Amino acid sequence: MKVTLERNHLLKSLGHVHRVVERRNTYPILANVLMSATADGLDLRATDLDIEVTETVPAMTGTPGTTTVPAHTLYDIVRKLSDGAEVVLETDGNDQMLISSGRSRFHLACLNPDGFPDLKSGAFTHTFSIGSDVLKDLIERTQFAISNEETRYYLNGIFIHTIDAGDGIVMRAAATDGHRLARVETEAPQGSAGMPGIIVPRKTVAEVLKLLDGVDGDVGVELSDTKIRFTLGGVVLLSKLIEGSFPDYERVTPKNNDKLLEVDRDSLQKAVDRVSTIASERGGKAVKLSLSQGQLELSVTNPDHGTANEELPVAFEAEPFEIGFNARYLLEIIAQIRTENAHFLFNDAGSPTLVKEEGEPKALFVLMPMRV
Repeated sequence: MKVTLERNHLLKSLGHVHRVVERRNTYPILANVLMSATADGLDLRATDLDIEVTETVPAMTGTPGTTTVPAHTLYDIVRKLSDGAEVVLETDGNDQMLISSGRSRFHLACLNPDGFPDLKSGAFTHTFSIGSDVLKDLIERTQFAISNEETRYYLNGIFIHTIDAGDGIVMRAAATDGHRLARVETEAPQGSAGMPGIIVPRKTVAEVLKLLDGVDGDVGVELSDTKIRFTLGGVVLLSKLIEGSFPDYERVTPKNNDKLLEVDRDSLQKAVDRVSTIASERGGKAVKLSLSQGQLELSVTNPDHGTANEELPVAFEAEPFEIGFNARYLLEIIAQIRTENAHFLFNDAGSPTLVKEEGEPKALFVLMPMRV
């Protein structure tokens, strides 16, 4: 195998594929990237057995062939080569690869490509295209609520499904960790109606979000009950889905919260950030909201460091009311509000709070209170 290609093209593609490779692997071949030189260029493929990423790099192929080399080592080498340099990748047999660029020479040990796993996709039941900006919005506004608790594995991803909303079919993305819930919807792409409800794993979600940077236009999506495949420009990401049933999030979404707080989003975010500076981890980073007509007082009490208070003018007409929240959870939800004002709908101090945008929101968030 012998190929010649431009360093920047190779670096960009390696940056896409090497990220799925774990630093520690039970099987040595999983630490490698599969490289296949063809007349069309250099095909790169990497996998961790749950996710597989493939991309073709423009290259001049002198001798076709296939091999595997350590993914992270190759990426680090190419990253340190001169910008715009010409890179030659050459193997003689399957034992070593020579990487040459200018006066630099590297020899990397190769592993036989016959042992490289293939994450077979199987048959897909639904195929559709979705705008890259729409997909990015669905992921960004729900990703923060994905659970890290491995025992509740069915919460370790984003639940995506379609429903009939009465005035049309919508696609919803939802995530929860039991403390907060994020739900975002958009008009269902053509071809997605009737798709199975799927749970896309946390790592897959993070990789897709990184790949979406700089991508314009539509993203191709193919899915079945067990796998999903994204085509983003020249990159193809195939992933297993989480098996299991996502909880009925509608059941825990408040329906009768009638105490409305309307507050300037930016002012609230900055005020919560300021007063939470002295909040203690031992106390759960708790911040108390004390509401009275036209006014919100934020307060934090830390027995070790002192107290913090700040007042904000707000629109609130209900009886005086107090409730506590985890400051980090509250800030993460406020960060997802895209309108000038945020709407909080309360019931009582022990019930979930609903957070929405002004107007006809496509996103809503649920936050569990804390005892303060």
